[in-house]
Amino acid sequence: MSMAFRRSIAAVLVVAAASAACATGTTTSPSPGGPTPLKVGLGYIPSVQFAPFYLADQKGYYRDARLAVTFQNGQDADIIPLVAQGGLDIGIADGTSVIPAVANGIPIRYVATVYARFPSIVFAKASSGIASAADLRGKKLGIPVKGGSSWIMLQALLASAGLRPSDLQIVEYPDYGQGVAVRQGTVDAATGFVNNEPVQLELGGVKTVVLTVDAITPLPGQGLIAGATTLAGSKREALKAFVAATLRAMREIIADPSSGVDAAIAVVPELGADRTTQLAILRATVAAWQSAYTDQHGLGAIDQDAWARSIDFIRSMPESPLSTSVTAGQMVSEELLP
Repeated sequence: MSMAFRRSIAAVLVVAAASAACATGTTTSPSPGGPTPLKVGLGYIPSVQFAPFYLADQKGYYRDARLAVTFQNGQDADIIPLVAQGGLDIGIADGTSVIPAVANGIPIRYVATVYARFPSIVFAKASSGIASAADLRGKKLGIPVKGGSSWIMLQALLASAGLRPSDLQIVEYPDYGQGVAVRQGTVDAATGFVNNEPVQLELGGVKTVVLTVDAITPLPGQGLIAGATTLAGSKREALKAFVAATLRAMREIIADPSSGVDAAIAVVPELGADRTTQLAILRATVAAWQSAYTDQHGLGAIDQDAWARSIDFIRSMPESPLSTSVTAGQMVSEELLP
């Protein structure tokens, strides 16, 4: 594992450990006779990817469940410690960030799947001749940093073809310019997200090929997380109602993605300047919410067998961030799901 990856894991763990150490039930209690306040952490910046939360809020699903919801954006390194300490009641985080956090004693649980298919992918132009992981040998591949979910995904993808990162020429793009690099031919392929770079390239008339890891190592994608103390406290039923309302909005957007775009534009008006792109991004996002497992067990369902396989893979990685033996049962909780 690279120094960059160790630093990215450490950023979550150090801050979360300090936050968890001082957590003493700081979450605001429900107001007697009034709606229960919930602080919800969403990723990075407001975007169409968070349309279910916006739609559930705007259509009154949270209000009808007697919830007063406020949103706060941030990255995993921000959201995980805040959820652990109760500064956020619930939030969204990547499963590959949850695994090392819980393994290092951070008291959070993954309570509902949002991305049932792992969104980090490798993409290339269709004209590149790359059609499988084996075709990446000797190729130049762009990646933002040798760390995080993309780095884990890449190692799993390469391992399926008997390859290591050293079998490629890896170029880092800290400014996330690897999509432009693929377009311009500066690199042969790159890591990215199934609902981002390939969508943008296709809209620009560039046919792409996408390599996914789901059938190889079913890494857990983004999902809702809650603190162990919060789950055991007075807000448990409120959290359950929040999950149900959010899943309801997800189902509506699956049936009519345009409703999700409208909800996102209401929050971020500038997204309306290119509605076609936002709709394409949301359609790709909707596809990632669903899998054969959720088709059978319901939207939001958590595949604990897949989590166990992912934990085993991450433990097998060179310089694995997992220093202790952990199980899927320590990572996830299904108590909030319908």
